[in-house]
Amino acid sequence: MGSPKALLELRGETFLDRLVDLFAGFCAPVVVVLGCDAERIRSGVKQPERALFAENGDYRLGQLSSMQCGLRMIPETAEGVLFTLVDHPNVPASTIGALLEQPLAQLALPRFQGHRGHPIFFRKELIAEFLALPADSQAKSVVDRHAGGAKVVDVDDAGILTDVDDPAAYRRLIESA
Repeated sequence: MGSPKALLELRGETFLDRLVDLFAGFCAPVVVVLGCDAERIRSGVKQPERALFAENGDYRLGQLSSMQCGLRMIPETAEGVLFTLVDHPNVPASTIGALLEQPLAQLALPRFQGHRGHPIFFRKELIAEFLALPADSQAKSVVDRHAGGAKVVDVDDAGILTDVDDPAAYRRLIESA
């Protein structure tokens, strides 16, 4: 992308600021895992006090290592984890509200037009399974293992599928905003 995805802008704010603001309305603490360009990203956050920051020194190992780094910061008193990737910044509060409707499922997955996306919710009992995955695994293996008992939430939100992985995807996002 040429710059950290967390600092890309959408509707006048960075992806990371959007997500911290959104998640802070539903959960505490909001844990942000930083890897490459950690100081640059941290210094670009408008309200750093709204999040706990973890630095993943092993970020080159991939997304799972960052997820595991963040999960180690989840308080024991937490009921569960609301998880997303920074390159999925276009999710409205209504989608998160739908995922967190009571009673909370062990795993809740949003689905738009037959496709699952982000964010996801999982109860704290699954944290140990994510942490036990070897570095060369994917978090998707735990999600798939529990998908049969998951609450799949149909949402009218294409944002759950918006994955900004390259400049063309970013242009499409900006044009659709």
